[in-house]
Order: sequence, then structure tokens, then C-alpha cells
Amino acid sequence: MQFFLDTADIDEIRQGLDWGVVDGVTTNPSLIAKQGKPYLPTVKEIAELCPGPVSGEVLATDVEGMLEQGRRLAGLADNVVVKIPLLPAGLQAVRTLTEEGIKTNVTLCFSANQALVAAKAGATYISPFVGRLDDVGQDGMELIEDIVEIYRNYLFETEVLVASVRHPMHVHQSAIIGADVVTLPLKALSQLYRHQLTDIGLANFLADWETTGKTFDD
Repeated sequence: MQFFLDTADIDEIRQGLDWGVVDGVTTNPSLIAKQGKPYLPTVKEIAELCPGPVSGEVLATDVEGMLEQGRRLAGLADNVVVKIPLLPAGLQAVRTLTEEGIKTNVTLCFSANQALVAAKAGATYISPFVGRLDDVGQDGMELIEDIVEIYRNYLFETEVLVASVRHPMHVHQSAIIGADVVTLPLKALSQLYRHQLTDIGLANFLADWETTGKTFDD
């Protein structure tokens, strides 16, 4: 499974990359606006920093607008993936961009049927939003199970990118189901390696070592 950071914070991206577990980044105009930075230059900066896939989102909702913006995003760097909303016009744009060799990430997916048509259009990634489904009383992880099974049934190459991840159990369940990628904020990523028994065990070990009076070189 790949881990993508969902952020526009350059310091967070550097930290995640330093940990050695971050494979890519997803971002959008809202996240970049919160940083007070210009949109396209920031996507380019992130793509230069992160060697893996970097998803940048279009703002247009019509086919021609999405194609124009998608091509501009893809032209920023070879690793930029064009994020496109799951609309009929969006799927048409995905088909065209895919034929041009441009990778796409179809976002705002909330049903298995939406994921199916996105794969048919040639999407590189599909982004189901599990946390938002949980918020309205549905089980977001059931959607991941359905999409993974459908894609396996028909050997679609579209990768399942679990988005709107709220807590470590979303990651745990996604890994068991067999999703290809999860994208999550740095706070959620940092929770993956934390456990109170690890902290207790380390504290006990260091305390025991102190009683010996030994040093690392002894």
C-alpha cells in the first residue's frame, strides 16, 4: 500500500518524506489557499519536492475548461496527476487526457457505480471519500470493499485511492481490503506508529539501562 499526504504544507511534506513512508501527495485549491500561496506555483513546488505522484485539482466544471486546466497542471512536472471531479463532463475530460498520456485522479466518489464508470473512462486513480460517507451514516469502508472487488473482477488498472481518511482504522481496514493507496493528513499518518505499549516499553527499557551505569560504548 502507498501512503500519500493530503496537504499543501511544504514543511509537512518534508517531514513525511523524511520519515521514509510517504509515496506521494494530494492537494487542492482549498488546501493551497489556506497556506496563502498561489495555486499553480505551489503545485509545481510540491511536485519538485516529492518524487512520487502529486495530484493537483482543476477548478473548471466544463469539458474544455477541465482539459485546458488539466494540461496546464500536467505541464508543471512529469509527476503531476490531474484531479478531476466525478461529473459526466469530468469523465469525458478523463478519457481525453488519458488518451494524451496524462494521468488522472477522479475525485469525490461516493458509490461503486461512480467508481465503475471512472475506471471505464480510463482514470489512473479513483478517490472514494470514506470519512464523508461515515459522516452521513453510511459505512465508507463497505464502498472500498465493493470497488476493490469490482476492479478485480474486470481487471481494471485504475488504482483505489482511499480519501477523506479520519483515523488509523480507516488505514487498517483499507490495507486488509487491498486498496492501493490511502491519502491522509500528517496528523493521521503520525498516529499509525503510535501505541501506548511501545511508549511504556521504551520508557522501561531506558530506565533499566540507567540502573546499570553503562554507556553506549561499554
